[in-house]
Amino acid sequence: PYIDRFVIRCPECGKEMRRVPEVIDCWFDSGAMPFAQLHYPFENQELFHKEFPASFISEAVDQTRGWFYSLHAEATLLFHSPAFKNVIVMGLVQDENGQKMSKSKGNAVDPFDALKTYGADAIRWYFYTNSAPWLPSRFSGKAVQEGERKFLGTLWNTYAFYVLYANIDDFDVDRHTLNKDTLSVMDRWILSRMNSMIRMTDAALNDYKIPEAGKTLAKFVDDLSNWYVRRCRERFWAKGMEQDKINAYITLYTCLLNVCKCAAPMVPFITEAIYQNLVRKENAFLPLTEEEKQRKVRESIHLCDYPKASEEDVDAKLESDMEEVLDIIVLGRACRNAANRKNRQPLAAMFVKAEQSVGSYYVDIIKEELNVKEVRFTDDVRDFTSYTFKPQLRTVGPKYGKSLGAIKEYLQELDGNAAMDELNEKGELRFTAGGAEVVLTKEDLLIDVTQKEGFMSEEDYGITVVIDTNLTPELMDEGYVAEIISKIQTTRKEIGLEVMDHIRV
Repeated sequence: PYIDRFVIRCPECGKEMRRVPEVIDCWFDSGAMPFAQLHYPFENQELFHKEFPASFISEAVDQTRGWFYSLHAEATLLFHSPAFKNVIVMGLVQDENGQKMSKSKGNAVDPFDALKTYGADAIRWYFYTNSAPWLPSRFSGKAVQEGERKFLGTLWNTYAFYVLYANIDDFDVDRHTLNKDTLSVMDRWILSRMNSMIRMTDAALNDYKIPEAGKTLAKFVDDLSNWYVRRCRERFWAKGMEQDKINAYITLYTCLLNVCKCAAPMVPFITEAIYQNLVRKENAFLPLTEEEKQRKVRESIHLCDYPKASEEDVDAKLESDMEEVLDIIVLGRACRNAANRKNRQPLAAMFVKAEQSVGSYYVDIIKEELNVKEVRFTDDVRDFTSYTFKPQLRTVGPKYGKSLGAIKEYLQELDGNAAMDELNEKGELRFTAGGAEVVLTKEDLLIDVTQKEGFMSEEDYGITVVIDTNLTPELMDEGYVAEIISKIQTTRKEIGLEVMDHIRV
């Protein structure tokens, strides 16, 4: 090469210096990074042996045969050791249609424009929860906004709810203590959920299961906002400062603080903002005061220890019972929607078939949430529904082609409820049709549920819910009153009235 025409004179000895004939791939420099950065073995031997091999490394998939390989190759050659203990290989970012981003195609997204449009936390959250890190990610602005609305928006609104009422009551969490002996069922449940969330999130992150950690956080924030806060709102509205109200404030504060600490590595900006206002208060974003140092307050959420779960506060039975209640309510709402019955319209009765019934406290919650007068747990809901069966031609045809007509006739004449019981118990239906022995599983059947007139049912999670949709004059009157109240509340919001503003109707 042309460089061979150049000669450099050594400044120390005066002799000529020329290029050595040997060349080495440039990846050698990259692979030498662990020791070259410390000038090892000429310096920093103790530091090198303390830090090598690295605990964690991350790069895109194109580095698999580049940096990752050269690091391991040189580490094995020189130290008989791998260069790192854990690795996450990042998939490439594609456009929303799964195509490689390219300026020539016009589908490339400018990261700085995306940050300006959606914010860093929203984009980070999207990549953490959209798919496993090693899979390609389809970048979609709509998906980023959806994640922002569901998680970041819900977290912020829950925090805003706490701040609104804490300011009205001049509540300072440092001046009060939580009385565990007087905690409500809802308090004990959400604190149990919080500790389960901490344990599950910590375990997922330790195992590099990033999407699983994100989903655990999102589920907890949803439970906190759409179940705990919604069920406990009236406790924050109560006059005075009784212990029950104090417990509600401290419970919500504790949950907000701990979920922010758990989520801080993923969404550092919103969690820092919440932490500064909740914990640092008037000293937000300022150096620690002496009083804060005495209370061992951390200057930033990112200087706090990661939370540790308190196993003594985890009540698995309580969480299981509440999960069943939530499943029942979801099915009940689905029944209402299918029957075109608004939740403001009271209904007479609801029937539930589940593996276990729940206590009276939970029954009252179901009544309130679904606006029904009575909830009955039963072992049999067949008085309200019946089942009909047809063969799934895609699977039954190839197996029993000649007998298909006879199978159809047999299924039409079945006692639907008895057949469904057999199918659930044994996992199959056995019978003879057209001279053939027939065995059909659920995958071989098209199952239709027929509702008894005046009732609506939904089934999932191993639970069947049936609501009585018949309306008496008394129920209709109650529904009319509820509609009037709803219209008044909507008008209050539209004209900008505050929570504490009184009106005359």
